[in-house]
Amino acid sequence: MNGRSVAAGQGSSAGLTLLLLPVLLLRHCGADEEVLMNTKLETSDLRWTNHPADDPQWDELSGVDDESNSVRTYQICTPDSLTSYWLRTRWIPRRAATTLYVELRFTMMDCSTLNRRHCKETFNLYYYQSDADEATPTHPPWMENPYVKASTVAADHLLPYGERRTGGAQRYNMKLLRLEQLRGAGLYLAFQSQGACMALLSLRVFYKKCPPLRRAFASFPETVPHSLVEQAQGVCVENAVTPPGEHSQPPSLLCGQDGQWVGQSTSSCACRPGYEAGETDTRCRACPSGQFKARSGPGGCEPCPINSNTTIPGSAYCPCRPGYHRADSDPPHSACSRPPSAPRSIVSQINDTMVTLEWSEPLDRGGRVDLTYRVLCSVCRTSSKVPAISCSPCDDRVLYWPGQHGLTQHRVVIWGLRPHTKYTFTIQSLNGVSPLSQLEPASDKVNVTTSRDVLPPVSGVRRMAASETSLSLEWNAPVQNQNQVLDYQLRYSPKDGEEAGQWQYVSTKYASVVLNGLQRAWRYQVQVRARSQNGYGAFSTTGVFSTLPDAVSHSLVLTVVLVSMATLLLIAVVVVAVFCYRRRLRGSEAVDRTGPYQMGQTMKVYIDPFTYEDPNEAVREFAKEIEASFVKIEEVIGAGEFGEVCRGRLRVPGRKENYVAIKTLKGGYTEKQRRDFLSEASIMGQFQHPNIIHLEGVITTSCPVMILTEFMENGALDSFLRINDGQFTTIQLVGMLRGIAAGMKYLSEMSFVHRDLAARNILVNSNLVCKVSDFGLSRFLTENSSDPTYTSSLGGKIPIRWTAPEAIAYRKFTSASDAWSYGIVMWEVMSYGERPYWDMSNQDVINAIEQDYRLPPPPDCPSSLHSLMLDCWQKERANRPRFCDVVASLDRLIRNPASLKVTHPEGSSPSQPLLDQRVPPPLSACGSVSEWLRAIKMERYEPSFLQAGFTSLDIVSQLNTEDLLRVGVTLAGHQKKILSSVQTLRTHKAPPTLLY
Repeated sequence: MNGRSVAAGQGSSAGLTLLLLPVLLLRHCGADEEVLMNTKLETSDLRWTNHPADDPQWDELSGVDDESNSVRTYQICTPDSLTSYWLRTRWIPRRAATTLYVELRFTMMDCSTLNRRHCKETFNLYYYQSDADEATPTHPPWMENPYVKASTVAADHLLPYGERRTGGAQRYNMKLLRLEQLRGAGLYLAFQSQGACMALLSLRVFYKKCPPLRRAFASFPETVPHSLVEQAQGVCVENAVTPPGEHSQPPSLLCGQDGQWVGQSTSSCACRPGYEAGETDTRCRACPSGQFKARSGPGGCEPCPINSNTTIPGSAYCPCRPGYHRADSDPPHSACSRPPSAPRSIVSQINDTMVTLEWSEPLDRGGRVDLTYRVLCSVCRTSSKVPAISCSPCDDRVLYWPGQHGLTQHRVVIWGLRPHTKYTFTIQSLNGVSPLSQLEPASDKVNVTTSRDVLPPVSGVRRMAASETSLSLEWNAPVQNQNQVLDYQLRYSPKDGEEAGQWQYVSTKYASVVLNGLQRAWRYQVQVRARSQNGYGAFSTTGVFSTLPDAVSHSLVLTVVLVSMATLLLIAVVVVAVFCYRRRLRGSEAVDRTGPYQMGQTMKVYIDPFTYEDPNEAVREFAKEIEASFVKIEEVIGAGEFGEVCRGRLRVPGRKENYVAIKTLKGGYTEKQRRDFLSEASIMGQFQHPNIIHLEGVITTSCPVMILTEFMENGALDSFLRINDGQFTTIQLVGMLRGIAAGMKYLSEMSFVHRDLAARNILVNSNLVCKVSDFGLSRFLTENSSDPTYTSSLGGKIPIRWTAPEAIAYRKFTSASDAWSYGIVMWEVMSYGERPYWDMSNQDVINAIEQDYRLPPPPDCPSSLHSLMLDCWQKERANRPRFCDVVASLDRLIRNPASLKVTHPEGSSPSQPLLDQRVPPPLSACGSVSEWLRAIKMERYEPSFLQAGFTSLDIVSQLNTEDLLRVGVTLAGHQKKILSSVQTLRTHKAPPTLLY
């Protein structure tokens, strides 16, 4: 350095002395900053670049700070010149940061004390970005472009000319500037002076980062913010897990631009079973020996329950001690228990061939409350060949009340015993852990001997007549002693095939019976027994009888004659009916021409099962009873209003085995619940159409009561569409809508009103055939409900979003209100299962409809389909199309696919402002990749996007098809949806905002 004077014409270095006042530099430490340049730490010449090179005015000097450390400084003083003098730093690598902070400490002379015309009290800071250290004394050009101006820096504290250090506070300036959205690998800083008299005391360049953090049982890595906030993905700490479920997400936390963690973490991490929270929420510690924790999440370790213990730290449950058990249904925190002791004090009362047994409770219940009893029966006989008594289990003629197994009372009545016979009855006590014990259940026995005689077996069972489906049988009455025959019980089953041995029972008061509903040309085995006041006698020997094959020829001739006569009679009836119908039609047309929904013109075909005095009669008339042994339940697939919904197999002899859906009636039902449950079968049994769910039959003679329908592999339409979002062509969606409309046309022609038509009540099979289902609501929406707007007769909510205005307000349910609901279903299908009216409340929906607001068309929805929706949503029900009109309209569209390509222009919509407010927010309002994916309903790909490096919307806006394949988006519909959204992001992307 040449040490030239900084005050031209003064010949004195007093100004320089004032500029080099020592400065106490503040320390910046901690893990939230990464320093890229700090001149305070430099011990050698900085050798920055001056311009112009032939007249360098920035002088590099050495100084001493308040800690007596040597520091390098630059000074300049050109108050008489308008020339720009530049000083450029060396190349500063940017590393991972996109935002850098520049800390300047400097002193500035007060121009009023210098008395120079061109003196200034400011200087400019510029920066130039480059991917390498490529600058030369002449490159880049020394001007604002290519240099970028960061700020004009003004001094807060000015030093008057001639002031000297007096040991008091030093008047230096400190400025902190921020450079944002940097792109290059590094940059140069440049200082421009135009008449200032100043000294640059120190320069520090750094960026901020959030330090590693452990919070809410999640660990977050060191994170450098690339925007105002940066979302950091964390992992659960050791021995912590994320609970399973579709809504659980990996932990995340926001890193602010100032290097501080902000907000609350979205961590769903929790200590796994066997571990509890430590002193803080940063670690999970194992439960000590003798303690356990059954579930993940909050809560601490608990002592092992009674009769259990664990010696292993970190246990999720405590094993039972030897001899004790825990039932499968017992929670892990329940005490271990053991089987009960034997019942006590069995007392028997014999009444001829009937025995009543009573007993007392065991002394030890095993520590459980689910105590039950089981009765075992053995009959003992003596033989002349073998003097010893031999005992064998009783046969099925012995009956028990209230039952043989699962008894909770201390009393049982047994009848159907043989007279003068010795029996041994064993009473076993059991509880929930008895099946787990390797020991026989504790029991007590009692021996009894019956007294009176019963009737001898009947004989002479014979066939009196037969047809293709029936047998007429007779038999000889048993020889009567003092006992009189009360009635007879006959049992029969097929002799051959899979049903052999599956007995069916018939009772009669006479020595004859007619069996109907049999199979043609089948052999049946038959047994009969008689009952007196002392009980049933033994069954007769087995007789085998056959039904007839095809009818003989004379029967055919008679049948042909009868059919011909019936045909002529039918033709006459049809002629008369047509004549009467035309007269009535002309009369009705003259009376009511208000629209397509004219009341009283359609003959009612559907029969309401609740019009029957005995609703069970409707079940027998419209639903086929199925033998429970024909059904095999495989798995539970859902839950219905009355019980579980299962998938199973139905194998009826002579028919191919097929899958069925099974609705079950849960135990403990009332007679009203059973009637309501079976009424749906009475309704479905009246329908036969390819777009209406088919009823296979019912099971009412055994528990549980079941309704069997055809099995639809793809389940409900709304969830099926959401899973396959964007996967179907428009013509495929229209085909689905056509099938639903065809089913509703069939129902309306039968004068049946569905009342709950929605995509959730449409089922889809493997061939994408849609079928209308769920006919339960029609019986619940009664006219005399207490609250006709919202509540059904059973207290359930009316589906407001799918229901026509007159049905909500006045309970006017007709095929026209079903047409309104069909319009909502159309909107659901074309939006791939979107919720109608989005997040509006039910009351908001009602108010909006009353103000003539209607749903806007879904994205890419053809104009013709939305017009059909609007027709279905006509306020006047008479103006809505009939379902036959809807089917015809959809057929025209299917025959003319070009009409389905005309859509509403993007951004335009016949919707009204009220509903537009419920549309999801515009993409330009999204602040992060997570918000953007949620806005377009593609949040399932969020982990893949973040893992692949797409962490900001700027990066996402450059996505292409190859990037999507790399992320794992392989479905064509999802690719189209994401790329369309990316194009919108590019169009509406806001310019960057500079904070300085």
